[in-house]
Amino acid sequence: MRIAILTFDAFNDLDSLVAFGMLSRIALLGDTDWHVRIASPTPRVTSMNGLTIDAHEDLSQLADADAVLVGSGMKTREVANTPALMEPLRALNPERQLLAAQCSGTYLLGRLGLLGGTPACTDLTSKPWVVESGVDVVPRAFAARGNVATAGGCLASQYLVAWLIARLKGLDAAREVLHYFAPVGEKQETIDRALAHVLPHALPPVQPTLETQAAAA
Repeated sequence: MRIAILTFDAFNDLDSLVAFGMLSRIALLGDTDWHVRIASPTPRVTSMNGLTIDAHEDLSQLADADAVLVGSGMKTREVANTPALMEPLRALNPERQLLAAQCSGTYLLGRLGLLGGTPACTDLTSKPWVVESGVDVVPRAFAARGNVATAGGCLASQYLVAWLIARLKGLDAAREVLHYFAPVGEKQETIDRALAHVLPHALPPVQPTLETQAAAA
């Protein structure tokens, strides 16, 4: 399985890095076929708080991912209005990939026509211009339909992560990851809250893309 976390310059540290850390737990548990990658248009990107990180891959490889998480950032509207940055994103396909977006990342999925008019979540700062773009924003932390999920608020990363892992590895794996990262004394509460969001949308685990299977072979 390959998961790409779409990360642009001026990205929100929490959106990309909390998801990266939580999703990478599966590999740490011994799944050598589980790969979480930071995907960016440049070799290095700097967050809105000044943290510079190296990308693992560029945007040309997005089509090969089993799942893509679109993070948020201060330059999302600039990205949406830059054809050279948006063109590679047109390879995203919810018919064969899981797509997840957080906060202003929802705006990018909307601009790409990937929300299909379904209710979606975003953060309060981004909401006005996400609504202006024609996206039906609902005041919830998490929403999903089919292979597309959205979340609103930095700490809603856990819901997208739980949904992605449940879909890719199953509910037991999602519970384990949530348990590991939850605060001491709040383990079960955290798991129950996250799965209350995810369970209605926890379809049977999806299979790797043909590209990923070929690469593994």
